[in-house]
Amino acid sequence: MTDTAYDYDLFVIGGGSGGVRAGRIAAQAGAKVALAEEYRMGGTCVVRGCVPKKFMVYSSTYGKHIKLSAGYGWSVGDVSYDHSAFMVALHAEVERLSAIYDRNLKNAGVDVFDDRAEFVDAHTLRLKKSGKTVTAGKILIATGGRPWMPSADELPGIEHAIDSNGVFEMDTLPKRMLIAGGGYIAVEFAHIFAGLGAEVTLVYRGETVLRGFDDEIRLAVHEGLKEAGVRVVTKCTFKSIEKTGGGLMVTMSSGNEIDTDVVLMAVGRRANTDDLGCDKAGVKLAEQGEVIVDEWSRTNVENIWAVGDVTGRVALTPVAIREGHAFADTEFGDKPWKMDHSNIPTAVFTQPEVGTVGISEAEARKTFGEIDIYKTKFRPMKNMLNGDQTRTFMKLVVRASDQRVLGVHVVGEDAAEMIQTAAIAVKMGATKQDFDQTCALHPSSAEELVTMRTKWVPEGV
Repeated sequence: MTDTAYDYDLFVIGGGSGGVRAGRIAAQAGAKVALAEEYRMGGTCVVRGCVPKKFMVYSSTYGKHIKLSAGYGWSVGDVSYDHSAFMVALHAEVERLSAIYDRNLKNAGVDVFDDRAEFVDAHTLRLKKSGKTVTAGKILIATGGRPWMPSADELPGIEHAIDSNGVFEMDTLPKRMLIAGGGYIAVEFAHIFAGLGAEVTLVYRGETVLRGFDDEIRLAVHEGLKEAGVRVVTKCTFKSIEKTGGGLMVTMSSGNEIDTDVVLMAVGRRANTDDLGCDKAGVKLAEQGEVIVDEWSRTNVENIWAVGDVTGRVALTPVAIREGHAFADTEFGDKPWKMDHSNIPTAVFTQPEVGTVGISEAEARKTFGEIDIYKTKFRPMKNMLNGDQTRTFMKLVVRASDQRVLGVHVVGEDAAEMIQTAAIAVKMGATKQDFDQTCALHPSSAEELVTMRTKWVPEGV
């Protein structure tokens, strides 16, 4: 299979989930493969994203669970939290997982370079640290994304703020935290630090958090933030950040001032293509730096592909993995297939968490017209003895013409676990009758997904 005109059949730029999967599968198919990663193997998800964040979510829930355990007969003495000790354990696990990624690649026969690769031309890359140049018949861009921060001209004092990467470098827990943003990263960290005992303020320029999700999900999360003790300030932005003797002072667009210890900017992410040399290879980029690809992940240059967050399609780890696998199977395994980006299950690890698959009610009405809605809100059995007033919300979006379930939306404990399973049904085209004919598993919260029988009718109809 090896093309002797080049050093490698495939060169992968980026050691995140998508790039690693593509490189390993291509190598197992017999290709001569190299991969360059400039930081740590595992990418955003393993090193500074999904994995460490989920550990922080777990950590932040223990304080509440300890208090609630009294309702079940437990008596707990003095309780304290050591953020430094937790972070040591977190980083040790991240290191272990990163090493597994590296080991799996090398075991598959991939040459791994701990270096930054930049384009010289469409077939040539320069490794920045070593200065070495390598050539490849095919090149895969899998450099992921990075947190976006405004410039000092846009926001004076931005140098005093941290981004989501910086959260994982904090060895001590701040007493006060101010978070800018209303997306999933912002709301997740707001819950995390409130759960750990910090005084958290969330500032969002919009009216309701989680733009792009079903409206009722957005409202449930917005209210959940307040119930968790997070101060939520909407329709507002930052004007400046100043360092003071007691921490930081943020001046708002409203004219108000907020004192805090840490400012976290969680206002979006961008494709990681700066200084990659895409122009030298002739690769076209979108306005915000995303690599433009077709449904097969191919760029406008015939021997260059891109997968994962760098394409700006769907910024989720499992999507990058499937895109990378599809590319490798298609180009090196003689098994052509492409990623289907419809009905991808998604979770937001707020507290309680969000699980969703399919489309929102608003999108369904706009696309299909007549829609049937089924929904329920209840206090889970677990909360009946512990005094927790948190409720679970569930919603089914059904196309009236054929009763196909177009969307399943859940806010509640273990919502992500429920949605992973429900996603199979939605992906297969299950109807509301299929849900109805499925026997409930009792006692569970998930049983409500198959016991909702009454269509919701808007007031005044």
